[in-house]
Amino acid sequence: MREQAEFTLKDVASAIGMDISLLAKIERNERQPTKLHISKFAKFFKVREKELVSEFLSDQIAYKILDEKADLNILKVAEEKIKYGIIKK
Repeated sequence: MREQAEFTLKDVASAIGMDISLLAKIERNERQPTKLHISKFAKFFKVREKELVSEFLSDQIAYKILDEKADLNILKVAEEKIKYGIIKK
């Protein structure tokens, strides 16, 4: 979103009160944003926070599947576990 909006790292980091290097690491998927970061990103880019959370979580799941070279069937297994209450918070 930052690049598409043609903002520099410094523009965004300064506007949301974040260190430039931390923002760069988040963009490179070397660090994970906190819920507070996601909230600030949503306000800055004028998007719904829920949309950013969905994007963030789907990225995490996709990277984990790729890292583990797992079969996509794992998503169905996870869905079933949640659906039937096998995994609870």
